Amino acid sequence: MSSHPTTPTVDLTGHFLIAMPAMVDKNFSRTLTLVCEHNEQGALGVIVNKPIDMSLDDLFERIDLTLESPRFQGQPVYFGGPVQTDRGFVLHRPIGDFQSSIDIGNGLALTSSRDVLQALGGEHEPDDVLVTLGYAGWQAGQIEWELAQNAWLTVRADPQIIFALPPEERLVAAMQLLGVDYATLSDVAGHA
Repeated sequence: MSSHPTTPTVDLTGHFLIAMPAMVDKNFSRTLTLVCEHNEQGALGVIVNKPIDMSLDDLFERIDLTLESPRFQGQPVYFGGPVQTDRGFVLHRPIGDFQSSIDIGNGLALTSSRDVLQALGGEHEPDDVLVTLGYAGWQAGQIEWELAQNAWLTVRADPQIIFALPPEERLVAAMQLLGVDYATLSDVAGHA
């Protein structure tokens, strides 16, 4: 019995996409992306290892909020992907109760509503946050096609890599989940 053609053969929600060394798209070169949603309409994710030259303090000032939480002051904002780069997306745990959240699983959520930022410094402040500007999006079937082209490696995401390691160590740590050393990964991996 064959499955419906629009149904993805694999659900990558809650997985890391590790850009292969041959990735030519400068938006995704040497990136680690967390897939936040993947279904028959396509996929949405955020890059978690590309800090930009903006801190949460700067971002809060720009959107007329005060960053009350000393834990998050000075934390960088990240380039989340090339789509809607003027919008903020907050990857956080625990999930909490915010207006516009996607439950990624593994205790993680991606929230695009302001209320999660307003919660920082309050009693409902998430334990961990990573704020991005923009996200990565794929049309129906696109991510599956890119996987078939060996553009990405995938592995189930470990939140500790996102929240406990500095950004420059996250890609290598995700590779290690697969037992692969990024430095020795060949540009022609997967091509016989």
